[in-house]
Amino acid sequence: PEAAPPPPAAPAAPSPAPAEIPAYEPGEPVEIVPMTPMRKTIAERMILSRRTSAHVTTVFEVDMTRVMRRRDALKDEFLNRHGVRLTPLAFVAQACIDALKKFPIFNASISGDNIVYKKNINLGIAVALDWGLIVPVIKQADEKSLLGLAKAIQDLADRARRKELKPEEVKGGTFTITNPGIFGSLFGTPIINQPQVAILGVGSIHKRPVVIEGDAIAVRSMAYLSLSFDHRLIDGALGDQFMAHIKRWLESLDVE
Repeated sequence: PEAAPPPPAAPAAPSPAPAEIPAYEPGEPVEIVPMTPMRKTIAERMILSRRTSAHVTTVFEVDMTRVMRRRDALKDEFLNRHGVRLTPLAFVAQACIDALKKFPIFNASISGDNIVYKKNINLGIAVALDWGLIVPVIKQADEKSLLGLAKAIQDLADRARRKELKPEEVKGGTFTITNPGIFGSLFGTPIINQPQVAILGVGSIHKRPVVIEGDAIAVRSMAYLSLSFDHRLIDGALGDQFMAHIKRWLESLDVE
């Protein structure tokens, strides 16, 4: 007679959760301060984003000379006639809007097995505060002019610092721009603002000698832009094409 088949193997016991490493040693002189509600929320959202998205970051070097020339030509008019500070960020926002129109996958979200394409371009602009970070949203940013974008960026940032934003003004973003360059950072690897699929980081702008066409050396205003994107939805080649589009837009800006 045939031998009875062996009994099925017992399922492997689940691996125990790794023990939390103590934040301090017994007897070590420390001060323990509870997190603020905002800091707890930021921490939870950062961990959620890392667990949700397959983060990849690509970095491009961009010649911002034409942007800075255009800004210099317009900044006094914007300030004197409209009371608006014109910063390079407004031009970067314009470049992002143009790229999002060409590559709508970056203005989308993932819902289960579906891709949700957003019809409106709602730009989140990260604002660093003394007590944390907040991302007010420019709704339908694609319908705004350079002046309109500059006004919105200034207004939202100013009211964020005064704690005057309405709840609906920090909701509904479809793509986020963060600007660590204002603190001197060359570039960063920003964390995606869920449920979005990409975020652009703007590094500091510095004048330095650069080899240009004809092997000539010229002083140019250079910056690094970094894009973190969700590799579940966006392949690396597409991420680089998106960034190349932004780079071309900024470097070919009409300065007249």
